[in-house]
Amino acid sequence: MASYYNENTIVYLNGKYVKASEAKVDLYGQTMHYGLGVFEGIRSYHTVHGNTKIFKAVEHYDRLRNSAEALNMPYNWHTVDLIDATYEVLRQNNLQDAYIRPLVYGPANMSFNLNSESNIVIEVWEMGKFLGDKLLRVLASPFQRPNPGGFKIEAKACGHYVNSILASQDAKAKGYDEALLTDMHGFVAEGPGANMFYEKDGKLYTPALGHILPGITRATVIELCDELNIAVEEKTFTVDELKQADAAFFCGTAAEVIGWESLDKVKFPLDWNNSLGKVLQQAYKDRVTERSLAPERLDGLGKGLKSKEAISAR
Repeated sequence: MASYYNENTIVYLNGKYVKASEAKVDLYGQTMHYGLGVFEGIRSYHTVHGNTKIFKAVEHYDRLRNSAEALNMPYNWHTVDLIDATYEVLRQNNLQDAYIRPLVYGPANMSFNLNSESNIVIEVWEMGKFLGDKLLRVLASPFQRPNPGGFKIEAKACGHYVNSILASQDAKAKGYDEALLTDMHGFVAEGPGANMFYEKDGKLYTPALGHILPGITRATVIELCDELNIAVEEKTFTVDELKQADAAFFCGTAAEVIGWESLDKVKFPLDWNNSLGKVLQQAYKDRVTERSLAPERLDGLGKGLKSKEAISAR
């Protein structure tokens, strides 16, 4: 079992920096019992300039706010303050390349009534690539993504990930590395914790919004495609169509960009090293380590902008 903290680990909890081993949470809240909570998965990187940089911090914390509001959870924090707090948690834990997990959770409330307040914790730990480095053997899962009419599917909500865990555990029990879920109509949706793209005849395709989490890494991949003049199209497609692809890959903050070997044991014919996914895998690595910056950020190259300065420059 992975060890996420020790007796010296510091977390940010409701405005204070406290030891993780001494932090207290209420066992009678809607988050614990009903899954009504929201979170983000964020990464920080040791850049080529020697500083620590949280990748797309503004986008992640803005989405945290949007998720909380979608679930009617009170949210009284400012993005810039939470970014500064995150840098401080990284500093106090002496981490640069780290995974960051902000979680907004409710107070004691065993009813279904609205809460009048929320709590927030920011945790950090070292973590490799969530799905590893090897090409993945993917299973078309018997599990489907929830009906968007029954959930706020655009929110990164705690309870939604019961679906993800069930699908991922099922795939691994059957000898695969990860699952691929369809939507309620049978079209390809996403992985348990990552969006997906496939390549066919020199063009990329990815599931359209509506039944998937609008991933920040997904948006980054699309940005990189625009910069690299790689054609990409959002559309609906079936598992059978996907099996006719030349190559495919997952992308997400935890997974970064990771290629597939096969889907339901059907191998993709294009060598990963010759694929557009490989190009984007390297481009993504260059972007997060600031070896390559987006055009609008080139004026900040090497300046080591602090979070407030970076936000005001947007």
